[in-house]
Amino acid sequence: MPLDFVEVFRAVQEAGQQLAASSEDLDIRRQQAREWLHTFATQNEALRRKVEELSAAGARLRCALPLDDPLNARYPLPKKPARQRLILAVDGSQIYPDRHAAVPFGLINLGGIVLRWESADPPHTPLSSRLFFNADLYHGENLPSEAELSLKRDLAEREFLLEQAQAFCQDELCLALNDGPLELWGGKDAQTARTFAQYLARYQQLLAAMRDAGLALAGYVDKPGANLVTRLLEVAHFSAEANKLDAYHPLAGVSDRWLFGQAGQPLLRSGERSAIFGLQSSSRPHYPGDLAICFFYLNVGDEAHPWPVRVETPAWVARQPDLLDALHLTLVEQARLLGAVKPYPYVLHRAHEVALVTHEEKRQVEQLLYNELIRRQLPVDEASAKQSAKEAAAPTTRRQYP
Repeated sequence: MPLDFVEVFRAVQEAGQQLAASSEDLDIRRQQAREWLHTFATQNEALRRKVEELSAAGARLRCALPLDDPLNARYPLPKKPARQRLILAVDGSQIYPDRHAAVPFGLINLGGIVLRWESADPPHTPLSSRLFFNADLYHGENLPSEAELSLKRDLAEREFLLEQAQAFCQDELCLALNDGPLELWGGKDAQTARTFAQYLARYQQLLAAMRDAGLALAGYVDKPGANLVTRLLEVAHFSAEANKLDAYHPLAGVSDRWLFGQAGQPLLRSGERSAIFGLQSSSRPHYPGDLAICFFYLNVGDEAHPWPVRVETPAWVARQPDLLDALHLTLVEQARLLGAVKPYPYVLHRAHEVALVTHEEKRQVEQLLYNELIRRQLPVDEASAKQSAKEAAAPTTRRQYP
């Protein structure tokens, strides 16, 4: 069925009117956020204590945690390190099992790149594909949830990084990058919760091994949506009981991206990074000591087009100036390879290209499984009537599975 564009157009106009009416109020809140950032810039100890007290009192709190730097600190682009840099990057894609398919299966595809920066050596692009079928796929009679397969992919990406580091890292600065946050997400649905503790324990082992190997591990979050520093500023101004914090949002609509990358007047100039913050969240106890997740904002854009990204890194990297500076410089250099308007690290882009699974490749795997079952004279189920009808009506497209 086609869209009702008359109804859609009416809704678009109403949304535009609402945004126009609220833009003046948003400008006031943005100015307030910038003022609070400078007002509370050096009150780190008091803010840490307040965050921890509210959390202990039961407040659901996810925000930045002040460490040593002033909240409004800015650090320029570091100089080139004396040691050679080896960059490792990974990205993953997956095919979720479909109960409507004749032969349900799951697949995780990992793509990587190993690049000696400023070297004539060609990059290496390792690939790993893992199929989940039959006994490897089912939990009793149930297919795994999308959340569980995504969790498997996230853990597999970290294992892949460590494997490549062990194979390629020599006497050089080794930077290991993945796209997205470092936190391991999952365990919220009942099925995944049963195994999340096992995944988490394995992840903690991987992080410790990366620390012992001296890797500069980082998660690169492009166009970040979490307003962690802005929420900290709201906490700094909060003065009521902990159970009222959820409803307290005097800076509603003010993003961290605006705070650090305001067009025309960015807090971070081109190539600069922010202070390093800790991450206050419900998962904080899972990452103790050197494994604690820290982050900073980094403007990988130019003067005309600021582009702040969030870079997450473990405490062992944040505490070593040589690793931190190498990470800072390398991410800016890599992002600028793809241009200043939409900067993004080349190595992560290349890893994504390697990892991508197309619809045609999915169809080929289905056919391979089907042929194998027929060859062995094993029973093959049929696709659901719903799926058959959809395939008959769908136009031919080249779908990708990011």
